[in-house]
Amino acid sequence: MTFKAVIFDLDGTLLDTIQDIADSMNAVLTSLGFPIYKIDDYYYLVGEGIDALCRKVIPEDFNTPELITRCVEMMKVEYHKNWFKNTKPYPGISELLIELQKRKIKMAVHSNKLDEFTKLFIQKFFPQINFSAVVGASVEIPKKPAPDGALYIAHIFNIPPEQIVYLGDSNIDIRTAVAAGMYPVGALWGFRSANELLQAGAKYLIRKPEELLEIL
Repeated sequence: MTFKAVIFDLDGTLLDTIQDIADSMNAVLTSLGFPIYKIDDYYYLVGEGIDALCRKVIPEDFNTPELITRCVEMMKVEYHKNWFKNTKPYPGISELLIELQKRKIKMAVHSNKLDEFTKLFIQKFFPQINFSAVVGASVEIPKKPAPDGALYIAHIFNIPPEQIVYLGDSNIDIRTAVAAGMYPVGALWGFRSANELLQAGAKYLIRKPEELLEIL
């Protein structure tokens, strides 16, 4: 199979964002009077969007829709203060993107991070890369692992799903790729384990970004 495009997850795939997410969420929890979490905990708390993160970190006895909504709004404010402090591309990512661009491989980003943040991050860290689409969480497109966002990107590419590689670091990304009929590749430098990626249906695992070129 000849692959003509790549869709990238954002957090844990293109960017190491975990410290700033953890610091922001812990600041919110402290303000609300709740216990905070270790950074290692956040590797498994993130991935399903800000609403899900707030539902997971607020103690069950206090987990009301009203408090979740308040937590989400507080997290948006706090994350705006912190998102750039420690976040950075993983080693080799920028070089990979530049090489793919030279080869005229179409690229896009698909994240469960809020759309406004997703676009902000791409503009900040990869201004030299011409992504065909940057799609974050919004009311218009269901969150991953629903395939809607991935298929929307395939439509923008004008490329059949089976000719698209989907690279991500979690079971959510792999399940999205499988549901969309794309080629699921797991990134082992991210937030989750090889076992999780394989169980979700990953066809290939890579330890370094440049290994993606071997597939293409």
